[in-house]
Amino acid sequence: MKVQGRMFIWLSVFILIMAIVYGVWSKEPAGTTALFLAFGLSVMIGYYLAFTARRVDVGAQDNKNADVADDAGELGFFSPHSWQPLSLAVGGALAFMGVIFGWWLLYFSAPVILVGLFGWVFEYYRGENQNQ
Repeated sequence: MKVQGRMFIWLSVFILIMAIVYGVWSKEPAGTTALFLAFGLSVMIGYYLAFTARRVDVGAQDNKNADVADDAGELGFFSPHSWQPLSLAVGGALAFMGVIFGWWLLYFSAPVILVGLFGWVFEYYRGENQNQ
């Protein structure tokens, strides 16, 4: 993860330089804003990867003498099934339709989004999937 963190940090430096050059040269606010937002997103991802790399075991990608087979095996826990993304998608679709048909539709979409979000966050704290 150290390699990926460094890659994103260097990418963010490049994007920042390009955003400044583009903003000065073109004087166009939409593209300049998009580049600065891309810089911010790249910094967040790079910081997360660098921060996480300090807390987890060293992976095969961080070892220069590693083989492909060294990274085989279990990589983490991934939820095998969940209905919560479906409810979030339905709530998000209703919310975006509220922009088209009227803002009153947000009153119906907000509870669906909140139920989906809380259900996804607390999915493994209740029911048959509860961890001990």
